[in-house]
Amino acid sequence: MALIATIETGLYRIPLGITLSDSTHGEMTAFELITCRVRDADGAEGIGYTYTVGRNGGAVADVLKREIPDLVAGREADDTEAIWHRVWWGLHYGGRGGPVVLALSALDIALWDLKAQRAELPLFRLLGGFDARVPCYAGGIDLDLSVDALLQQTDDNLAKGFRAIKMKVGRPDLGADVARVRAMRKHLGDGFPLMADANMKWTVEEAIRAARALQPFDLTWLEEPTIPDDVAGHARILSAGGVPIAAGENLRSLWDFKAYIAAGAVSYPEPDVTNCGGVTSFMKIARLAEAFNLPVTSHGAHDITVHMLAACPNRSFLEAHGFGLDNYIEHPLVLEDGLALAATRPGHGINFDWEGLAGLTA
Repeated sequence: MALIATIETGLYRIPLGITLSDSTHGEMTAFELITCRVRDADGAEGIGYTYTVGRNGGAVADVLKREIPDLVAGREADDTEAIWHRVWWGLHYGGRGGPVVLALSALDIALWDLKAQRAELPLFRLLGGFDARVPCYAGGIDLDLSVDALLQQTDDNLAKGFRAIKMKVGRPDLGADVARVRAMRKHLGDGFPLMADANMKWTVEEAIRAARALQPFDLTWLEEPTIPDDVAGHARILSAGGVPIAAGENLRSLWDFKAYIAAGAVSYPEPDVTNCGGVTSFMKIARLAEAFNLPVTSHGAHDITVHMLAACPNRSFLEAHGFGLDNYIEHPLVLEDGLALAATRPGHGINFDWEGLAGLTA
């Protein structure tokens, strides 16, 4: 038996080297990192985390500190399914999304890390194991960059080993978006995987118009063209726009993804392990997508998510974009020939620089 003994929560504010921007969240100068360290009665520790783009991290950390320990104290740490349901339903009335599901995600990640370490397996093998080498793209947060700066950022990413690129769209003038995508396609050449992300900017009719305007540039997908609450709208955009649609980073449960997939509203389901309910929920979403013959992609947290996609036969691309976290972990993501490599260390293999993070406590 490996009973849960303690849960330790951390909240850190990680400044960004440059100000990032997209069409909806505006300017981002720092990300918040919320960590969860679960220790069992034998002294073994699993680590999980979630994040925000600068605000509301305190609410997530508060749920982890105030609400979750009482729900899981003394429970068998390996019983990830039972613990997930205990927390989901225990906090459902005041939760069912928002800070609660981000906190649950961090807890669940920590429990799976602990379980894999106790099994002396890398997480992707504990989850089934498919292929440790996962296609990976660089996710740029670059809406306000000039075309020259955008192309320079792209060249920097190519030099790092990326062989697929995502850029932001959603400027007030659709013509500006088209010009930027045209410049990127010319720069990258035909056939190079290129994605565009609108961050929920448009109405359904605007998104259909934009998708049709971007058709000539052979996008792998157009991401989040409208608000996540409009399932029927996404289905219309996918049907009428003529471009594959990726969506899911703002969906918070398996059932949200079920609604999208059943409605024919998404080509590439895109869960984020740090906000969809953790590893437990991510893998169910991936299997649901597989049952509908859909490729699954990911959002954020590439250090953890590489393990999930390495266990999925229907994986497509892993998204990689950092928010300064690489400066505070021992083993940043490794790329080879455009492929991300899932770590073969026991667990997910992420070791934080806790002393360095201490200076960023929020």
